[in-house]
Amino acid sequence: MRIRDWDPNLKVRLFSEAMMNITFWMFFPFLTIYFAEEFGKSKAGLLLVFSQIFSVVANLMGGYCADRFGRKRMMVLSAIGQGLSFIAFAFASSPWYQSPWMGFIAFAIAGVFGSFYWPASQAMVADVVDEKDRSNVFAIFYTSINIAVVIGPILGAIFYVPYRFQLLLVAGMMCISLGIILAKWTRETFPFKQNTSSPDGKWYYFLKNQLMDYSLIVKDKTFLLFILAGVLAGQTFMQLDLLIPVYIKDVFKEQSLFSIGNWSFTVKGEQAFGIVLAENGFLVALLTVIVTKWMSSYYERNVFILSSVVYAISMILFSQTTWIWGLMFAMAIFTFAELMGAGLQQSFVSRLAPEHMRGQYFAAASLRFTISRTIAPLAIPMTVLLGYGWTFFVLTILALLSAGMYWVMFYSFKKQEIGSQL
Repeated sequence: MRIRDWDPNLKVRLFSEAMMNITFWMFFPFLTIYFAEEFGKSKAGLLLVFSQIFSVVANLMGGYCADRFGRKRMMVLSAIGQGLSFIAFAFASSPWYQSPWMGFIAFAIAGVFGSFYWPASQAMVADVVDEKDRSNVFAIFYTSINIAVVIGPILGAIFYVPYRFQLLLVAGMMCISLGIILAKWTRETFPFKQNTSSPDGKWYYFLKNQLMDYSLIVKDKTFLLFILAGVLAGQTFMQLDLLIPVYIKDVFKEQSLFSIGNWSFTVKGEQAFGIVLAENGFLVALLTVIVTKWMSSYYERNVFILSSVVYAISMILFSQTTWIWGLMFAMAIFTFAELMGAGLQQSFVSRLAPEHMRGQYFAAASLRFTISRTIAPLAIPMTVLLGYGWTFFVLTILALLSAGMYWVMFYSFKKQEIGSQL
């Protein structure tokens, strides 16, 4: 399905969200460094865990609100709310007023609004795109995000340190502009007459039903192991914008990235992380389809186990180098681990799930990321107690445990319980 054949709603969203995402990624990867410097690593890690709890609840409520109040309305309100939050954050980092606590509260509120935006945006795609074309449309949106992850951190590495206030202010204005664009040039896509969110429309019935859906993981032992293995592996890949930026900022000394004759391009800690993160986004955008096709020729068992092992190797490499090219090599290994299982995990869940419970299985499978995102910030205060070397060692062990759990998942149950690719 070509972009020119898309519903007008999606065309408007693709280009306006792309501009917002580029601006967002100019400063977002560096915020962990900011909070660690202002609060200390221990307190910053705990605060980030606390903020994620609110985002988890908001994510649960986001689906309910999108079904009850409409996709467009929730996206408009969420975009404007996120924009106002970033403007408040900018004010807290302005030349006239400095308040890290106000900045953190604004950041947490922006995360809540982002969690409300996501379910509505995904539901809108499902509303206006035929099932056979949805994967293609989602892939294009995913690619646009990764293009932003390439461009944003490179620009942020140049502008974030001297112009944090201006970047936050521009991000706020971009979000509000997105809300206005959505309000003016998109239409509502949800058929309210088919609203079946809950028996009587009360929000707590929705949450109760969600929790009942998640309870199925304790009844399916294979699926439970899949979730647990994903949570353990998630402690490594969630460090991309948590531990890794703080680590690079602390250990990286000013270095020359490349030189021509007497001229050289030197980078500092924040700039080095921006380059490494942009590398990750570039490789994901470039290689996702290629690596997915490559991995699909192997048994899922081998791919899942090897992915966790490669994550462990990347953690070792990060802990052993402070050289810019060494960090880039470690990130290439990290990204390869990310891409190995990305394309196969969704198909694995669809084969594992009974046909009449497929939606519930996919909802529960998202717990891998929800729980990982909540626990992962604890790695930052762990560096205060153990140091970077031991923290990376712990993450390496968790990745290897994930590999072991995948092995148990595939070998402890009958073949028919987990598909035909064993």
